[in-house]
Amino acid sequence: MKIGLRIDVDTFRGTKIGVPGLCRLFARHDITGTFYFSVGPDNMGRHLWRLLKPAFLWKMLRTDAAGLYGPEIILMGTCWPGPQIGRRLGYAIKAAADAGHEIGLHAWDHHQLQACIEKMSAQEIFETFKKGCNLLTQITGRAPVSSAMPGWRCTDPVLLEKSKLPFIYNSDCRGDFIFRPLVSGKPLDQVQVPVTLPTYDEVLGRNGVTDANYNDYMLSLLRPGKLNVLTVHAEAEGGKCMEMFDDYIARAKQAGWEFVTLGSLVAETPEIPLGRIVQKAFPGREGWLACQEPV
Repeated sequence: MKIGLRIDVDTFRGTKIGVPGLCRLFARHDITGTFYFSVGPDNMGRHLWRLLKPAFLWKMLRTDAAGLYGPEIILMGTCWPGPQIGRRLGYAIKAAADAGHEIGLHAWDHHQLQACIEKMSAQEIFETFKKGCNLLTQITGRAPVSSAMPGWRCTDPVLLEKSKLPFIYNSDCRGDFIFRPLVSGKPLDQVQVPVTLPTYDEVLGRNGVTDANYNDYMLSLLRPGKLNVLTVHAEAEGGKCMEMFDDYIARAKQAGWEFVTLGSLVAETPEIPLGRIVQKAFPGREGWLACQEPV
């Protein structure tokens, strides 16, 4: 009965405020997780153009994005270059590593990878991963063990470029079990740990889910004996939703669930089957996501 705990850190504010807050919360509960850091410029405000897309606009409205994230995140990098997260807030990243949490790379520029990945060349993809890896290594003193594509926007070219870097595993897709991805019929060494549970912004305001019953709903989705991987965000669960997340952890632990790093899930998986990553529409999200497909 284990929950793989994945924490995505997308922004400057999430790194500065959300990460230390979550580290304190995890220390109180005596748990560890896998943090994925964006370390380059915070240009997340450039996603505003997506408001022209009805699905994204509806998501922003039903989750009260302005109240959840605040203007500092929503407008960051729109009229001026965003601040360099890793260079200015490396101390917060180092503190998470020193507290025993697993450290992975989310992105150099989160907005660029999520919005432009299909237009980037293989060399551009490799260079942005390499820059992020180098900076995280400088900050923590060791190479990141894993990586996770922003917004689960993963493609075969992304997998091939990541395979040139020293990641032990990646978490780039949604799915049901740990697998080794096939690209052009060949298995890659870096395994995939898919996220199995929905995120806060995917379910809030849909099918009757509110803040009042959110934890009940999320606890009901846990599957004993199966892979359970939860993604939280430093900007949400490390901010406005922290009290609710605190309650979720306490209730899950009381029910017998243990929170662990994604790396420990890989280490405890004796046989890893093959699978593919395909792009599909996903409930609660605008556009496509990378999803696991069995072979």
